[in-house]
Amino acid sequence: MSQAVDLMVAGMGFVFAFLIVLVFATLLMSKLLTRFAPPEPVTPAKTPRAKTKAAASVDSDTAEAIKKAIAQFRSRHKK
Repeated sequence: MSQAVDLMVAGMGFVFAFLIVLVFATLLMSKLLTRFAPPEPVTPAKTPRAKTKAAASVDSDTAEAIKKAIAQFRSRHKK
């Protein structure tokens, strides 16, 4: 029984040590990468929004009801 416990502790110790080495290796590689190849600033490409068929087919009464509902919601939820 004591050999099993010794083997378990040794195995868990090796796994723990490996994970610690892995974390430090990952941090080191990340720092080296940012030092020698700094990331370029990413700007999202702006694409024009296309009008959907649903938006084009809304009649004026429905549009007016939507506007009133939005105004009512905004008036109730002002900060």
